[in-house]
Amino acid sequence: MESRCENCIVRQFNSLRAMSKEELKRVSDSKTTKTIKKGESIFREGEKLDGVFCVRDGISKLSKLSANGKDQIVKLASKGEVIGQRSVVAEESVNLSAVAVSDMEVCFIPKDGIVSTLHTNPNFTLEVLRHMAHDLKEADDVIVNMSQKNVKQRIAEAFIYLKTNFGEDEEGYLKLVLSREDISNVVGTAIESCIRIISEFKKKGYLKTSGKRIGIIDEKALNNLVEGF
Repeated sequence: MESRCENCIVRQFNSLRAMSKEELKRVSDSKTTKTIKKGESIFREGEKLDGVFCVRDGISKLSKLSANGKDQIVKLASKGEVIGQRSVVAEESVNLSAVAVSDMEVCFIPKDGIVSTLHTNPNFTLEVLRHMAHDLKEADDVIVNMSQKNVKQRIAEAFIYLKTNFGEDEEGYLKLVLSREDISNVVGTAIESCIRIISEFKKKGYLKTSGKRIGIIDEKALNNLVEGF
């Protein structure tokens, strides 16, 4: 049975929390719930979206294709986040691609329900602006990291981010398992450099690995590296 937006705890993490009960009811009546398998696309860069996607469960990578054909992952969107919002509000094609990095459950909310509420509910409009401003800040941070930190620092920071935001399993490995290619696309380097640096971190005792899984052993050492010590 599909969850109703009015009763969904996930909306407390996004701009939908500013909607009235009547507005939420209208959105809930029009939305559809979709299951997205790991590796499947939610949308592709350049598409025109007819609505937004609210992440109920799972994680998606948002990436942009560079001129040399390499994906740059700019964000990992998890439970509670609304993706495609900027494109719908600006009435533009999407600037990024969204692909599931784990099995996902998303709610597709048609554009009309979002746009009409923007015109009638100033609190919702303010919440949407706040979330867009936060996304812009994150994009600024990515640009600064790319220009001011070296590859080792960026990889160390990526592992700390994954632990802080997605946690560890009972064996001490990062819960979110990313391929080496995805890790290289997060930090903006060649996959060969990424593999070499992970191997170096493992030899120094900073990390442990088991197949694709990676665990942090010495977080302080990684933090010191990020800070330039």
